[in-house]
Amino acid sequence: MGDKDKLISDAESLQDTAERHAKLAQKLNRPWYFGAGFLLFWAMLFVSIVLPLFYRLPTPLTEHESNQGVFIAERAHKTLAGLASIGTKVVGSQHNEVETVQFLLREVELIKQQVLLEYYDIEIDVQVASGSYVHWTMLNLYQGVQNIVIKLSPKNSASETYLLVNSHFDSKPTSPSVGDAGHMVTTILEVLRVISTSKQPFQHPIVFLLNGAEENPLQASHAFITQHKWAKYCKVVINLDSAGTGGREILFQSGPNNSWLVEYYKVSALHPFGTTMGEEIFQTGLLPSDTDFGIFNTYGNLVGFDIAQCINGFVYHTKYDELDVIPQGALQNTGDNILNLVRALANAPELLDVEAFASGHAIFFDFLGLFFISYSSSNGEYLNYGVAAAAIILVFVSLWRIAAVSNVATEDVQRWGVLLLITQVIAFVLGLALPIVVAYALDKYGLALSYYSRPILVVGLYVCPSLVGLSLPSTIYYTLFKNPKVFFAHYIQLALHGHAIVLAALGIALTAYGLRSTYVITWTLIFYVIPLAINLLTTLHDRGYAWTTILKLFQIVPFLYNGYLFYTFVVVLTPMMGRYGTATNPDLIVSALTALGTILSMGFLQVHRTFYEYDGTVSRDDSGYMFQFQDRRGPTALQNSNVDLTGLVSLEADCEKYMMCGVPLYDHRWVKSRLTTMWLPREQPIETPSRPTLKLLSKTVLPDGLTVRFEFELTGPDHTSVFLQPYADVTLSRWSFLQSYLENTTTYPPPYHIYFSYGIITTPLNFFFELKKSNGDFNVELIEVGVAAHFLESVGDEGSVEFANSFPSYAAVVQWPASYQRYIY
Repeated sequence: MGDKDKLISDAESLQDTAERHAKLAQKLNRPWYFGAGFLLFWAMLFVSIVLPLFYRLPTPLTEHESNQGVFIAERAHKTLAGLASIGTKVVGSQHNEVETVQFLLREVELIKQQVLLEYYDIEIDVQVASGSYVHWTMLNLYQGVQNIVIKLSPKNSASETYLLVNSHFDSKPTSPSVGDAGHMVTTILEVLRVISTSKQPFQHPIVFLLNGAEENPLQASHAFITQHKWAKYCKVVINLDSAGTGGREILFQSGPNNSWLVEYYKVSALHPFGTTMGEEIFQTGLLPSDTDFGIFNTYGNLVGFDIAQCINGFVYHTKYDELDVIPQGALQNTGDNILNLVRALANAPELLDVEAFASGHAIFFDFLGLFFISYSSSNGEYLNYGVAAAAIILVFVSLWRIAAVSNVATEDVQRWGVLLLITQVIAFVLGLALPIVVAYALDKYGLALSYYSRPILVVGLYVCPSLVGLSLPSTIYYTLFKNPKVFFAHYIQLALHGHAIVLAALGIALTAYGLRSTYVITWTLIFYVIPLAINLLTTLHDRGYAWTTILKLFQIVPFLYNGYLFYTFVVVLTPMMGRYGTATNPDLIVSALTALGTILSMGFLQVHRTFYEYDGTVSRDDSGYMFQFQDRRGPTALQNSNVDLTGLVSLEADCEKYMMCGVPLYDHRWVKSRLTTMWLPREQPIETPSRPTLKLLSKTVLPDGLTVRFEFELTGPDHTSVFLQPYADVTLSRWSFLQSYLENTTTYPPPYHIYFSYGIITTPLNFFFELKKSNGDFNVELIEVGVAAHFLESVGDEGSVEFANSFPSYAAVVQWPASYQRYIY
C-alpha cells in the first residue's frame, strides 16, 4: 500500500470514529433532568438505607419468664429511673457521696440476694481513697473519693487474672447524668445481674467498678488502679462512658497494641459500631474530651476497649440529659453488646498472659451496623499497598486497551492521561480547600457554627463546595480540550483513572506515615479496582459506556459506607464543636472532615475577688461575672437576646497584671483558655455560701539559712484550686504535694496549679512548701498564693439567679458562685 492509500485509509478511519462519536453523543444527549435523577438516586440511597440503619435500635426485652440469661432493658430502665431521680451528683455533694452511693449499694445487695452461690462468689467493697497525679498541666489532688467495687468469681476460683468493667456515677453540676453515665452504670448492674444468675460458666473473675469521681477529672479511676487490692490482678478493661445519649454506643478506642481484642468484639457485639478513624481522631487530642481508659492504661498498663454513647451530644453535660431522651432500645443495644463482650473476655485465654499476645494495633470498622470488619495493622499495610499497586497496574492496562480500540498511539493516551491526572490532583486539592475557605470566611464574618442547630446545613456549607472543587477542573478541561481521536466515554475513563491514581498515591503515602485510617481510601479504591478488572476481562471496557454499569453497581458499596462514616462524624462532632471554646475555629475541623469523606453552650461564674498585699491590706475587692464562652462566637451569639452585657470586657489586661488573670480558673482547660476569658463587673458584692480560709500555721527558716518553710491549713468547698507563683529570685524547691510535678519545670513551669477536691472526707487540706533564696532574706515578698473556691451545687444569690434567668432558652447556662483570694507571703 502506498503512502497515498495509507493517508486515505487513516482519514476514513478517523471519519468512521468521528461518525461513531457523533451517533453516540446524539444517543446520549439526554434532557437535564436525567442528571438530576442520577443525583436523586444517590440521595435516596442515603435516606432510605444509611439513615435508618444509623439510628436502628433493637427491640427492648421485657421482664418475661422466657427472657432468662439475657439483658433486660425494661429492668435496666427502672434502675436508671431511680438513679435519675437523685438529680445532680457532684463530687463532694450529699447527692453523690451519700444518696447515690446508698442507692447503688441497695441495688447491688438486691443482686447479691439472687446470685447462684453454688456457682459464684461475690464480694462488695466501698473504696474511699485519697491521692494525686498530674493531669495535663495541673496537679490533680483528691481526698475521700468513693468507688463501689464488685468482684464476681467462679466458685472457689484461685485465678489471679481479672477482667475490669468500669463506668462512673458522678456528674457535672448542671446535669442529672442520666446518659453520662447513668446509662452505662445501669447497664453494668444488669450485666452483673444476668451473669450472676445464669449457669453459663466463665474462667476469669470479673471486677465491676462504679466510680464516683470521673468528672473531676478521672480521680476515682486513678484511685482504684493505683490503690485498690484487686487492681493489680486486672489485665483487660471495658470502659463505658458517654458523650451523648439515647442511641448506639461506639467503640472508639481499643488495645493499645493488642489487635486480638477487636476480634472478640467482632464475634461478640450483636450491634457493632466503631471505627479506627474515630480512634485516631480522638487520640490526636483535638476533641475536648477524656476518659478513664487513659488512666487505666497509663497507671495500670491495662488494655481493652473504650466505648461510649455518642448520638445526641447536644444534651451532654446539660440539664437536658434526662430519662426521657433514652429509649429502652438504646439500653438494649448497649446491654446486648456488653453482656456478650464480658462473657467472651471472661473466658479469653489471652488474659492469662496479655503481653504474650501484644501484636500491634488493629484496623476496624462496621458496615452500616450490619457486620464488623477487623484485621491487624500489619495486614492493613499489605492490603493498602497491594490495592494501590493493583489500581496503578490496571490503569496502565486500561490505557493500553483504550489506545488499541481508538487506533491511536499508546504514548498519546498516556499523555492525555497525565493531563487528566494533573486535573484530578488540582480537583483533589480544591475539593479539600474550598470547604476550609468557606469555614474561614464564615468565622471571619461571625457566622461560625452556622450548622449547629441544623447539621444538615453541612451539606450546603461544606459538601457542595467540595463537590464543586472536585468537578470544576475536569469540567473546564473537557470544555477547552475536546479530543476527537477517542470516545468521550474513554475520556471519562481517563479522568476516573486519574482520580484512582491520586487515591493510590495518597494511600501509599498515608500508609508509610502509619495512619491506620487509610483503610477508608483503600476500601474505596477496592470497589474501583474490582469493576475495572471485570470490565477489562470482558468486552465491556471497550464498548462505549457499557463499563459504567458495572462501575455504578460496585460504587454503591463505598457510597453507602463513606456516607455512613461521614454522617457519623457530623452527628458526633457537631455538638462537640459547640463547646470547643473561642480560641480555635471548630469549623476548620468539621469542614476538613466533611471534605474528606444545639443548644448553644456557654458558662459564667459569679465571682467575688479579694487581693491581699504583703502587709495584709486589701488592694482590690470586687465582684462580677466571669465568662468562659464555649461557643466560638462568644458574646455575639447573645446580641439579639435580653441579656444585659453592658460593660463586658476582656480579662487580657488583668492576665498580664495578675497571676492567672486574678480569677478563679476552674481546671486545666480554663487555664489554657484564660486569655479569652471575659469579665462583667457587678456593683453589688457576690455573696458566696461561705468564705474559704487559708491559715498560715508557721513560717520557719531552715538550718541552711537559705530555705524557708511555710505551713498552711486550707478550709473551703469541695472544689478548690491553689495557684503558686514564686517571685523571680525565689525557687520553690519542695512541698507536700507530688514532688515530680514540681521538679519538671520544663513541662510544668510556674505558676503551679493544684486542683483539689474532696468526696466523703471533708477535713481541711494541710500542706507546706519550701522556698530557696540565695541571699537568705525572707522578710520581703517571696510568693503569690491564689485560692480559687468553687461552690458547684449552689445557684448563687438573688441577683445572680435573676441574671441567669435572663439568658435565652437556646443557651445551656453553666454557672455557680466562686471566689478568688490572692495572698502575698
